[in-house]
Amino acid sequence: MKFIDVARFKVKAGKGGDGAVSFLHELFVANGGPNGGDGGDGGSVIFIGDSGKHSLLDLKLQKIYAAEDGEKGGIKNMHGANGNDRTIKVPLGTVLIDEKTNSVLADINHDKQMVILAKGGKGGKGNARFANSRNKAPTIFEAGEPGENYEVKAELKVLADVGFIGLPNAGKSTLLRAISNSKPEVADYAFTTLNPQLGTAKAQNGDTFVVADLPGLIEGASLGKGLGHQFLKHIERCRIICHVIDWSGNYGQEDIIKNYEMIRKELHNYNLNLDDRLEIIVANKMDLDEAQINDLEEVIKNYFSNKKVIYVSGLKKENTQQLLNEIAKELKTAPKALPIWELEKEKAANKEFKLYTFQDLEEDIEVINLGNGRWQVTGETVFKIYQKNPITTHDNLLLFNEKLKKIGVYNELRKRGAKKGDLVKVFDYELEWMG
Repeated sequence: MKFIDVARFKVKAGKGGDGAVSFLHELFVANGGPNGGDGGDGGSVIFIGDSGKHSLLDLKLQKIYAAEDGEKGGIKNMHGANGNDRTIKVPLGTVLIDEKTNSVLADINHDKQMVILAKGGKGGKGNARFANSRNKAPTIFEAGEPGENYEVKAELKVLADVGFIGLPNAGKSTLLRAISNSKPEVADYAFTTLNPQLGTAKAQNGDTFVVADLPGLIEGASLGKGLGHQFLKHIERCRIICHVIDWSGNYGQEDIIKNYEMIRKELHNYNLNLDDRLEIIVANKMDLDEAQINDLEEVIKNYFSNKKVIYVSGLKKENTQQLLNEIAKELKTAPKALPIWELEKEKAANKEFKLYTFQDLEEDIEVINLGNGRWQVTGETVFKIYQKNPITTHDNLLLFNEKLKKIGVYNELRKRGAKKGDLVKVFDYELEWMG
């Protein structure tokens, strides 16, 4: 069975129900007041962390997840029913990314963690809400708001404290078998590990931690070569990197240093956080004569003199307990690994935003002169007003105009030279400018 760690799909929350326009009609009651009810809220699309799931296969099989729309408000102040939510369970370590902006929408790493990914639209108000002393029989109502929708890429990143990295065939899988309860495939050829393997290890003091044997790196992995990003994304959560090196070398001592530097370069190129992660050098295959000879070379000794090096043999389980004890010791003080998007989120939180008064034109609004007395008004702020206030009644038309004034559209049209009788297009509406 293939390990599915990437899936693409769409999510669509429900639209809010429209508010109703209705008036009281009862025997012996003349000129009954407004009693149109509010529309129900649209359902939301909710993701829940599930420790029992280990693959994104379910997400890959379905292309769209949609929640229910809210129902329209009714007469006699009856509130429309809310739409049902849509819930989806995902494995821990699932990251949900907006395909259009490449921004992270959610990072799910706790069992039963609940994230509302796409929020349902709010139901519109019925005309009973707009009655006042000046207008006792309003025909004003609001349409329900649209629900949020996204094109989503889901990625599954392993949740491990320690990541074993290194070239293909460095002995990572054999070492993981030696120190944990995991039984990954082991063979004498490159890329035995095509998917992350997890194991739980235990030090002599009783501390336990999760170790991941991650697919082998090659030069250019940060650019997507070999297993590329399929490997690198899994290491972002690891607090400690155990760099497993075949200490016997392939063609001599220069390979040990060259291969180490190549992998460090790939970590740096992929993500500036990774090359600062706490590192333990694991000199593996020390049972081989070539490894013992290389260890005596002054060039290698001098190069690794300021690094933490543990000598082991994964095959014969030699000195693996010292490695476990060292990992447990370092984990006590190792900082939490913050993925790159967490740092970006912190930066975004510190940005300054300009405040606008009612008469300022909002930043996203465009007033375009089409020529021949025709104008077009667009922008997200205008669209929300257009969608929420259908001008199917005279009262709603007045309210629509008032809201355009408040966001600065009227001032901008005057400033740009709009004349009485000009046509102003606001999405599907064509309105006459009265000056």
